[in-house]
Amino acid sequence: MRIGELAKATGTKAETIRYYEREGILPAADRTDSNYRDYADDHLVTLTFVRRARELGFSMAQVRELLALSDHNEKPCQDVDRLVQQQLTEIKRKIVDLTALRDELGQMLRSCQADKIGECHIIGSLGRHAGV
Repeated sequence: MRIGELAKATGTKAETIRYYEREGILPAADRTDSNYRDYADDHLVTLTFVRRARELGFSMAQVRELLALSDHNEKPCQDVDRLVQQQLTEIKRKIVDLTALRDELGQMLRSCQADKIGECHIIGSLGRHAGV
């Protein structure tokens, strides 16, 4: 299949596919006689794997590690489990940070009863009109 077909099948931009090839994340495609990239089903499987891992928030380094681990069917799963646990811990940390951010923004909104920006507590709390 050509790059456009692979892009459509996976919801990935063609430039992203080329980037993954350059970075060695996706094996280089064979070329047709017309010098078009010719992707195989293995490319589709790998790209789907990469996309799903990225959707789950794994870094490119972690994706590389997961790809390498996926090539060893007989190895124990502990290294994969470790990566997933790290990602889960990071997601939990982000949830705590986002919850605090949500609460702070909500408090800012509740505290502002001004009619004019010059009297706005939100602008003041951001430091713009706080006499700085």
